[in-house]
Amino acid sequence: MLEDLIGKAYLESAEDRRRGDRAEEVEAIREYIRSARRTVVPNWNAEKVDAINDVLRSFNLREAKHLQFNTNWADLTRMPAVTKALMALDISGADLVIARGRLGVPGSGSLLVIMDSRGRLLSAAMSPPHVIHSMEVREAVRSEMTHALERIGFKR
Repeated sequence: MLEDLIGKAYLESAEDRRRGDRAEEVEAIREYIRSARRTVVPNWNAEKVDAINDVLRSFNLREAKHLQFNTNWADLTRMPAVTKALMALDISGADLVIARGRLGVPGSGSLLVIMDSRGRLLSAAMSPPHVIHSMEVREAVRSEMTHALERIGFKR
């Protein structure tokens, strides 16, 4: 269903007929997330994975698996969080990837992305730099994950 809706939306955009998101598109994204059999979080340590799983459980969604590898090199790229997610897809074969990292340049804050098996962003949420929000990492990740789900209509 999601594939058909994406194809239809692409055609509408190409023909200059696209006039915004539709309820059935947002529902298809939620259904894709609900039905994902293998969800991974690429990260070196488990702290962020635990925070993400706390939020997933609170929304009655399947927990994510920790895909442990050193993601520090992603900070050398222009979009570290997106790069982490794409790398996780390349090495895991997951249906869904939830990755959190720096938004862009140092000082730009954090970005959490939810990505499908084809590398398409389903949702995301940002936090300002730590020096501005002063939250602990676990709290910031929980906030971002909650926002990323709520912005596409998930409710607890």
